Amino acid sequence: MTYETLTIEKTGRLATLTLNRPHSMNAMNAIMMKEIAEALEWLHEEETVQVLLIKGEGRAFSAGGDIKAMLDPNSPMDIDTVMVDVSRLAKALYTLPMITIASVHGAAAGLGFSLVLGCDVVIAEENSKLAMNFIGIGLVPDGAGHFFLKERIGIPKAKQLIWSGKVLNGHDALALGLIDEVTAEGRAFERAEDIAAKFLASPVKAMIASKNILHTQNVHELESILALESSSQSAMRRSEDHLEGIQAFVEKRKPHYKGE
Repeated sequence: MTYETLTIEKTGRLATLTLNRPHSMNAMNAIMMKEIAEALEWLHEEETVQVLLIKGEGRAFSAGGDIKAMLDPNSPMDIDTVMVDVSRLAKALYTLPMITIASVHGAAAGLGFSLVLGCDVVIAEENSKLAMNFIGIGLVPDGAGHFFLKERIGIPKAKQLIWSGKVLNGHDALALGLIDEVTAEGRAFERAEDIAAKFLASPVKAMIASKNILHTQNVHELESILALESSSQSAMRRSEDHLEGIQAFVEKRKPHYKGE
């Protein structure tokens, strides 16, 4: 499979998916969202793959949704179409019949952070910048961000993180239970590869079966949350606060919200 915004490499029972828009810190435009969904759905059919590594090319894992694409007057991002692909990728990730490991360096924000949290194991470098920062432009988390946060840290802490949009480094994220391990700068992918090798030297088929047992019972809730995120995001994209938020972002000024 060949893609415009990502790459997939297979080596035996290991696959590596790399987000590949380094010029924009792997910010996700409509093409990338669709291609991630397609790639993860394709991996469902790759029965020989038992461990998947996910990483970003360049300076970051992913800066989240591409705000410039949202503002592009020549090719406006259709929110309803985009949310279909965002929901596809989240469900495909959560139900993958393999162990997933996220290797995080630089920023993992917004939808990028949702993708990270959907993985079974998350390794982040100590100076990473992890943020569920949709609130900064008047949006709600998508990509099952609500679901993955609730699974990792529970509802009360999930609300606090969503509402604050706080940026966390690797140690802060580990302390909250958002990630599983912290490494020094430049060492996350090396550590992720080590963990992948240990899984592949273990009874990984049984591990995948346990994952399936634990995840299958939650798929209905995941689908319900994805539907709510889609409808809410569509409404928020049309709100005055969102328009003010993205305009302030582009103009590098503090936004003035009215709760409308």
